[in-house]
Amino acid sequence: MKRAFVFPGQGSQFPGMGKALAEVSSTARYLFEEIDDALSQRLSRLMFEGAESDLMLTENAQPALLATSLAVMRVLEAEAGFDLARGAVYVAGHSLGEYSALAAAGALSVPDAARLVKRRGQAMQKAVPVGEGAMAALLGLDIDAAREVAREASGRLVCAVANDNAPGQIVVSGHAAAVAHAIALAAERGSRRSIMLPVSAPFHSPLMHPAAEIMKEAFEEVEFRRPTVPLVANVTAKETTDPGEIKALLVEQVTQMVRWRETVLLFAANQVEEVVELGAGRVLAGLVKRIDRDLAATSVGTPAEIDELVKRL
Repeated sequence: MKRAFVFPGQGSQFPGMGKALAEVSSTARYLFEEIDDALSQRLSRLMFEGAESDLMLTENAQPALLATSLAVMRVLEAEAGFDLARGAVYVAGHSLGEYSALAAAGALSVPDAARLVKRRGQAMQKAVPVGEGAMAALLGLDIDAAREVAREASGRLVCAVANDNAPGQIVVSGHAAAVAHAIALAAERGSRRSIMLPVSAPFHSPLMHPAAEIMKEAFEEVEFRRPTVPLVANVTAKETTDPGEIKALLVEQVTQMVRWRETVLLFAANQVEEVVELGAGRVLAGLVKRIDRDLAATSVGTPAEIDELVKRL
C-alpha cells in the first residue's frame, strides 16, 4: 500500500501530549530528553505536567508538537522495525509540521530541528506586537472567493490567505482590523460562519517578513541533508528532495500560504491510498477526509494507535 506520512502544526497541542507514550516507551523518553537537552529546557515536563497557558505559547507549542511527532516516529522505527524510506512515498507537514517531516525523513537532525523550531516560534512571536495581528477561518468559501475577500479587506493594511486547508475551510491572516473586515465581507459572500483563531501572531502573512529573515540566517548554520522520502512542500504543493530548495522554501513558508488542500490532492493523484498523521491530535486526518473521501486517513499518537498501525504495516 502506498502511504504518505504527515505531521501536524500549531493548534494540535494539548496538555499531557506525549505523556502516555513516554510512560511505556524508553525510546520515546530518550527522544524527549534529547530535545530537552537541545533546547536547554525541560520542555517534556511542560508538555506532561505544565499549565495549558504556557504550552500554548508559540515558542513552546511548536517544539512540543515536533517532539511528540518525532517520538511516535522513533517508536515505530526502534520498537516496530518500521523504515520510513520503504514504508512511505511522501512526507509532508502543516506549517511547523514541515520540520517534523524533514527530521523524520533524515534531512535534519533532531537537535537541529528542535532548535530551529524554537527559534521560529520566538521569531514569529516577536515579528508583530501582540494584539496587532489576527487570523480567522472563513468557512464555506472557496479559495478564489477567500483571496478576493482578503484583497478587498486589505486597503492600507495586510490581509492574506494563510492556509488553504480544505474545501470550504480557508484561513486569512494579517492586521487585526483587516481580518475583522474580511470576516464581514465573507459573510456577505456566503460564508457559513467565520472563527477568529486563538493565536498570538498573524502567521503565514507578509507581516512575518522579519521572522523569515531570521530563519534564513538560522538555516545557514544548519546542515540540511537530502530526505530519504520526498517532501511535499507547503509553499508549492510539489515534491522535492533538494536540500537547497528545501531551505529556500522554508524561508518562504514563514510568509506564504500553506497549500494543504493541494498537497492532499497530489497524494491522491499519485495513487496514495492512506495518509498517516503522526503526533498530537487528529486535525490533518480530518482535513484529508474532507478533501478526498476515497483516501484513508489515520491519526497515530498513542501507544494503542501505534500498535494498530504496526499491525497494518
